[in-house]
Amino acid sequence: MSDRLPPLTALRAFDAAARHMSFAQAAAELKVTPAALSFQIKSLEDHLGMPVFRRLNRAVELTAVGQILLPGIRDGFESLTAAWRAARRQSDNKILTVTAGPAFTSKWLAPRLYDFAQAHPDIELRFSASLKIIDFDRDDVDVAIRFGLGQDKDVYARPLIREWMTPMMTPELAAQFGRPETLPQAALIHDDSISFFKQPADWAAWCRAAKLDFDTSHGPRFSQADHALDAAIAGAGVVLGRVSLATRALESGRLVAPFEVGLVTQAQFRFICPHGAETRPDVAAFESWVMKEIATSERFEEGRTFVPAGT
Repeated sequence: MSDRLPPLTALRAFDAAARHMSFAQAAAELKVTPAALSFQIKSLEDHLGMPVFRRLNRAVELTAVGQILLPGIRDGFESLTAAWRAARRQSDNKILTVTAGPAFTSKWLAPRLYDFAQAHPDIELRFSASLKIIDFDRDDVDVAIRFGLGQDKDVYARPLIREWMTPMMTPELAAQFGRPETLPQAALIHDDSISFFKQPADWAAWCRAAKLDFDTSHGPRFSQADHALDAAIAGAGVVLGRVSLATRALESGRLVAPFEVGLVTQAQFRFICPHGAETRPDVAAFESWVMKEIATSERFEEGRTFVPAGT
């Protein structure tokens, strides 16, 4: 028996029919007639010398041979698709697709988009605000910026920002609650987006680090960090703000951070891309720009005392 492969169109027809278990639905997906799809399946079976489907009255099912063939065919098409996407990304350095969490996208990336466009008019940035796990072989994404403990495997990963937090409020509220002893009278805004940390980085943890003892359970709670920051910017209370997300608000003076103690977490933002992609001109330019922008926020660390969460 020859090992020569059947035509690609026959393999594609088999893959579609096996996914749908219907020749009619597979034909609709491939935009061919049911007769044309049936011909391709018959061509594959003739090439193989055995049937891959049992034709029933109004359905089909895989034969034992078809069940053996399917995983390899499916993996093959996924590999072809991944290789094609990778090749296209290498040849098109004008569009750079970046995925990051919603909070980082709205509070860090989006406000700086104009600056990047001015510095790199030849690169068009496209953002995908998502927290889902990225598969660079499957997803049409060039760079991911992710927050967490950083157990990244088989990719290029570079730490970006040391995450620390401290109470933040509007200048008007700082006139009332800008001293540690006045905090118990303030409305505390809670950011629950990092409540999954093994070492809590919440108001109670910051108070322990600052050697303050009062009930911190009151106040509104938000599941998204950017929403908590927006509430603080609106003057709704004092937020234990993440400096990585609050830099622009601190630079503009919409928020101030009057206390010396900063609570440091083990989690951090990372710049992630496929191995080798970091040398692409567009990816390298974006990484360099991100690092330069991050360096501007380091001035907010001056004069502060940092305490690790869990201390």
